[in-house]
Amino acid sequence: MPTVRSAPAVRRSAPRRAVPRIVLAAPDPAQVARLAYAYWEARGGQGGSAEEDWLRAEDELRNSQG
Repeated sequence: MPTVRSAPAVRRSAPRRAVPRIVLAAPDPAQVARLAYAYWEARGGQGGSAEEDWLRAEDELRNSQG
């Protein structure tokens, strides 16, 4: 007669706790636009892309808030 084994005990971990995240407020779109335009002007209106300028401006403004 085969030996019947019980299923292994299920080990339950403690519920995960939410880790607080710091969320910075989005910069004012008008400020972002002015700064992105300034980046474009500083390049003499040549090269780069509007999207790169916009993202760079957003990052800079967010970092200056803290």
